[in-house]
Amino acid sequence: MPTSRPIQENTVRSTPGLTTVIGIVNVGVMIVAVVALLVLPFGGGSPEPRRAAPSPSASAAPASPAPVAAATVESARKVKANELGAIPVIMYHRILKKRRASIDRTPAQLRKELERLAADGYVPITAAEFAAGLIDLPAGAHPVVLTFDDGHPSHFALDSSGTPKKDTVVRIIYDVAARHPGFRPVATFWVNDHPFGLVSHDRQAAAVRWLVDRGFEVANHTFGHPDLHRLSGKKVTEVIAREERLLTGLGAPASSTFALPYGSNPKKRATARSGKWKGTSFHFQAVFLAGAEPAISPYAKAYDRYDIPRIQSNGKKGECRKWCSEYWLGWLDKHPDRRYTSDGDPTHVSMPRRLGSKILAKLDRVKIVY
Repeated sequence: MPTSRPIQENTVRSTPGLTTVIGIVNVGVMIVAVVALLVLPFGGGSPEPRRAAPSPSASAAPASPAPVAAATVESARKVKANELGAIPVIMYHRILKKRRASIDRTPAQLRKELERLAADGYVPITAAEFAAGLIDLPAGAHPVVLTFDDGHPSHFALDSSGTPKKDTVVRIIYDVAARHPGFRPVATFWVNDHPFGLVSHDRQAAAVRWLVDRGFEVANHTFGHPDLHRLSGKKVTEVIAREERLLTGLGAPASSTFALPYGSNPKKRATARSGKWKGTSFHFQAVFLAGAEPAISPYAKAYDRYDIPRIQSNGKKGECRKWCSEYWLGWLDKHPDRRYTSDGDPTHVSMPRRLGSKILAKLDRVKIVY
């Protein structure tokens, strides 16, 4: 994003002119991809702050979360809490030793970015947790949502000993978490009709169960990965419902989040939110785009759960000069007051006084301003 358009105080997409720009970036991602290849209902349309799921381990059931002290004006000020700040939702595709398209990343590049996030105090949450307001982090920490599209074999596979294979996404996440105990090993995988490149139902089910049991989110990215804008409304419903039927049949919970293939909305956007086809229905609590800036806090008035931007993981060359992860993570480092910083208390929402009017009205009773 050009520096002439600074990020807003409580939203990164309140400037009307940005809609067109984001659309252009989404189309760019779509073209490259073609060539290369919430947990709870919102009720009134917004989430309640809740405790997130505890960190899973690779081999054991999660422990009960430790009790936390209630946030106060003093404690929030001390850590410069801003729970209306921007949250990076990072978008990845294939992880290959040799990149074949601009949206590919190498294992080394992924590892380097995750190490940077961990060192900068970011803690992963899933897309479903983000959308439901389940953001429970230590005081001073920042949430990040790691999302991986298409269910590529490079995302998840097990070796002969039953552990994630070297250089797969899940192995890299666990490796980084082992070096940084505060880095919660979770991510969201939005998959298509052959999750993780697996063909047999039994192997697909085993993979999905392995991930879900350890706190990862496996959710809907359509059956076949079509451009939804080119389909009729009935066909949009079919390709989403078919994937939902596949995933629930494999043991995944009903998808509460949905990532648009290529970031492309159908002509009638509501068809990508809920529908029913041949006895299978879906109802998403959040819809995610393909780019190209940090997301708005789910506690902010400006939050739109059906229009959540993501940041493409990439360097700063070409189109990515002011749009991809290296740029945006650097921008957030330079503007820490615009970044979501936790107060350490999942039952309150803390922010600087200048942002007190930007919170959802229904959350006024739990806000802390300083």
